[in-house]
Amino acid sequence: MPVSEETYKRISLEDPDGHWELHDGCLVQKPIMTLEHNDVQTALAQQLLAQLSLTEFVLRMDNTVVRRSETRYYIPDLMVVSRDVARREFPEPRTWEAYTQPLLLVVEVWSPSTGRYDLTEKLAQYQQRGDVEIWLLHPYDKTLRMWRRQPDGGYSEEPFATGGVIEPIGLPGVRVDLDAIFAFVP
Repeated sequence: MPVSEETYKRISLEDPDGHWELHDGCLVQKPIMTLEHNDVQTALAQQLLAQLSLTEFVLRMDNTVVRRSETRYYIPDLMVVSRDVARREFPEPRTWEAYTQPLLLVVEVWSPSTGRYDLTEKLAQYQQRGDVEIWLLHPYDKTLRMWRRQPDGGYSEEPFATGGVIEPIGLPGVRVDLDAIFAFVP
């Protein structure tokens, strides 16, 4: 049964451990993930945190939402946004952290429970939001699919990456070692 944006906000604030998303106005609880999913997500976060200045960037992992519309809110597995954007979005303390502005990097890690939805639904929504770079990491195939925003507002899909170093376009000077990220997956 569809719920209002206000109801979604109230529920997500009252039950922060529920990991609630809003899909076409319907409450959906993000499920618990696999060891491999969480290892890949954590390895990426550790690499990014080692290179990003927290005075310049905000990194979130599974604990904040992005707003596409009043009926669509998602919890990315990992996201990075500039601190300036965060300050503009949340000028007052104790404000619910739901990003409306484009993210510099948004990452979903494939899982058996959410993989299809991430690719068929969330990807298009992130593109419509105007997020700069969107990644889909697949822990079992050990691949990275990337979509990068182009000057005309469209997206280019980069070839599958199966290893090596990737430099996110919205994070100058940052280098992500895919071999190290996938090293935890058998």
